[in-house]
Amino acid sequence: MREAWIIDAVRSPRGRGKPGVGSLSHIHPQRCMAQVLNGLKDKVGFDPADIEDVVAGCGSGSGDHAHDIARMSVLDAGWPISVTGVTLHRFCGSGQQAVNFAAMGVMSGQQEAVVAGGVEFMSRYSPIHANGFHANNEHLLERHPQVPQGISADLIATIGGFSREDVDRYAVESQKRALASIEGGYFKNALVPIYNEDGTLALDRDEHPRPGTTLESLEGLKPSFEGMGAAQVDGYPKPFDEMAKDKYPQVDRVNHVHHAGNSSGVVDGASAVLVVSPDYAKAHGLKPRARIRQAATAGTEPLIMLTAPGPAAQRCLEKAGMSKNDIDLWEINEAFASVVLKFMKDLDVSHDVVNVDGGAIALGHPIGATGGMLIGTAVDTLERLDKSTALVAMCTGGGMGTATIIERM
Repeated sequence: MREAWIIDAVRSPRGRGKPGVGSLSHIHPQRCMAQVLNGLKDKVGFDPADIEDVVAGCGSGSGDHAHDIARMSVLDAGWPISVTGVTLHRFCGSGQQAVNFAAMGVMSGQQEAVVAGGVEFMSRYSPIHANGFHANNEHLLERHPQVPQGISADLIATIGGFSREDVDRYAVESQKRALASIEGGYFKNALVPIYNEDGTLALDRDEHPRPGTTLESLEGLKPSFEGMGAAQVDGYPKPFDEMAKDKYPQVDRVNHVHHAGNSSGVVDGASAVLVVSPDYAKAHGLKPRARIRQAATAGTEPLIMLTAPGPAAQRCLEKAGMSKNDIDLWEINEAFASVVLKFMKDLDVSHDVVNVDGGAIALGHPIGATGGMLIGTAVDTLERLDKSTALVAMCTGGGMGTATIIERM
């Protein structure tokens, strides 16, 4: 089987995902994705006519994100009309799945050059007119009851024995690491500044981090999902906490520990990764930065929902013939603090090598774009720290996980 090489990876800055507040919120997500595509093109110097497909993850699909935002962004970027685009939805893992699919196309010999990544403007969400993950399907709700992700994250903390102090302490460290990486200029290589329609700069830095976050400052935040867990919501048989206790009878009470300060940030952004065959790279004088060694997915129980990064990583390692000891760095998406704490506990991985540049708690999680961002961060960090191998894993809605192993070249 052929190899799939990463030539480069870029991303927009993450803008705060609030209308009228975030510096990108007035820009159409297609326009942002188009600027990121052109940023990748200009940085690498490839001919966009060579790109056989643009694969973009997007966790929405309605309103401004509708109608195959990958293809529409390609057209908005001014790329040749021969360049196709496809949009996929695997919840939070959409962008990572886009890169994995690109790698599969190249490794199988079906494609030579693919751009993959994703886009999400959480400031511009539109109603989806569907109740819950079961999307109004009462049969699915009865067979596999699912609750909002914040309840799932608190359930993980409850079962795993992670206290409020544990998750807050993790969040403080994420902020510290992100600030150090920002001050060190470690993200600059990947950043594509985003401009307004009049040519003025809209944003050239991540604006979600909160420098100076401490345990004391987080102590004053009330749990975000306690009221939600106790409420009776129309369309559900009982309150979410009671649904969780029915599924996990060992739980007497859900300990609600998550809040805005230890959960992933609501932001806008886009990412793009160029994945090519060795033949294409050599023919066009492109120097690869990394190869995609292996990709995998895994599913776990869907009510607790966010526990699959570990199984996905383990499957990925097994399929690659590797062990955790072969991995130098880990990028585990910080959807909620308990997700990463559980991952590190289950796989017995030190925090010293997990999310060394901080993560989504500090930087934000633009759902469909994050996977491409994490893969790009992994490549940058491997080079900076002179390491060889990284594993990226993410939890997703519906009880799934995505994983990718990359090797520096």
